Amino acid sequence: MTDRPAVAVFRPADERLASAVSTLEDLGAAPVADPMLAIEPTGYSPREDADYAILTSTTGVDLAREADWDSDTATVCAIGPRTADALEAAGHTVDVVPEEYTSSGMVTALREEVDGARVEIARSDHGSSVLPDGLADAGAYVHETALYRLVRPDGSGHSADRAADGDLAAACFTSPLTVEHFLEAADARGIDDISAALEDVVVGVIGGPTRERAADLGVDVDVIPGEATFDALAEETLEAVRS
Repeated sequence: MTDRPAVAVFRPADERLASAVSTLEDLGAAPVADPMLAIEPTGYSPREDADYAILTSTTGVDLAREADWDSDTATVCAIGPRTADALEAAGHTVDVVPEEYTSSGMVTALREEVDGARVEIARSDHGSSVLPDGLADAGAYVHETALYRLVRPDGSGHSADRAADGDLAAACFTSPLTVEHFLEAADARGIDDISAALEDVVVGVIGGPTRERAADLGVDVDVIPGEATFDALAEETLEAVRS
């Protein structure tokens, strides 16, 4: 293995990708930036009549801010510290950040207090059912607003070429959709068996839903970090590459 292993990262082509590339470089990797998600706003805004409002990403926060969303009457909840920081920067008071930065972690944090409450979930149109189903089971009246759609960018997939050529040490998937789009991009490029190529790649994923989707699609997962952040994913994936 080279001193600077090639590691694919699939974040949207904005500050999140730049941050991920910087993190990998600091860890001594050679980042392979291959965005698998592009943002298409829907034009909708989070409801303002909910008792609890849950934001799941910095993109959602940005779109809510652009729509002049008023959160004053809601208990504001953020999945993860970056989303919380973005909410605070936009002038909102964040009341709940779960210990585990996942949908199931948010369900655990709220399940004892949302019986009979109106809960607004504002996120992409590709969110898993874990969050709304878990809160509904706890007795909440759940409403979802799709603030944006996530689509695969044109021209994505050069990291799949590198995996097929044996020139990729690791891949860091941050959501189920990044796995789906990676496989779609590989197929569009005529790569017949990308799952086999990934057997020689250390595959790291954030969270149970991403691991489960990867398994459903025939991708073996090697690393799931203890903390659901990209920094933890990068660190633990590089540790596995070098072990």
